[in-house]
Amino acid sequence: MIENFKPNWRVYLMEAAGLAGFVLGAGLLTVFLEHPDFPAMQSRFGGTENAIWRRVPLGVLMGAYIALVIRLFGEKSGAHINPATTWTFFRLGKISFADLILYTLAQFAGAIAAAQLLKATLGEWFAHPLIGYGVTKPMPPHGSTEAFVAEFIISFVLMFAVLIIISSKSLEKLAAPVSGVLIALYLIFELPFSGMSLNPARSFAAALAANKWEHLWIYFVAPPLAMLLAAEIYMRSKGAFSSIVDKELPDYPKEEK
Repeated sequence: MIENFKPNWRVYLMEAAGLAGFVLGAGLLTVFLEHPDFPAMQSRFGGTENAIWRRVPLGVLMGAYIALVIRLFGEKSGAHINPATTWTFFRLGKISFADLILYTLAQFAGAIAAAQLLKATLGEWFAHPLIGYGVTKPMPPHGSTEAFVAEFIISFVLMFAVLIIISSKSLEKLAAPVSGVLIALYLIFELPFSGMSLNPARSFAAALAANKWEHLWIYFVAPPLAMLLAAEIYMRSKGAFSSIVDKELPDYPKEEK
């Protein structure tokens, strides 16, 4: 494993930094948009009845962030920034077991560091019940079953779309914008159902900061299962997409050894 770390440490740093940036950005925006001391909640867009309008800037900005990360890091690390994605690419034979471990450790480290930084610097703002340390959980009247189903669907759609796109010479440049648009739509429309995680590391980091664990199992089960299912269906049915699937999936990381 050390043999992998030395030549590829920049790639693992990309994975840690990419997810840390998402956690930081989502946390700061949530505080700004949802905390009652800030202008958004004191404006005409405040209150639960206008929550969807406050999620629009959250979705647009975080979707743009994801697109940027893919542009910057995609050629080197694949811009997984999600253990479920890394585990799926391992199943597809596109990442070694050593890199699987190091990617996962980097992703968890980045998410945890970001959540703890928000907790230390924002204090009571980040702890406020309307922010809740960014814990991903279903919002009433939605429950655990709805959250599981929602996480499964959004994870499956994202992974299947990405696999088709990055295995097509004509579509591969759309990976960043398509991923960004999906993340934006999920944050705007799906967030009330499950907190819109897609990501075990992100959910773990928030649960650790809040010391709230009751819903964490959802985010360790639904996204990985959905993405692995998307990979299985992709492998078994890519012949049906032969008109656009015309290249092999890339191997990661791409750092020269």
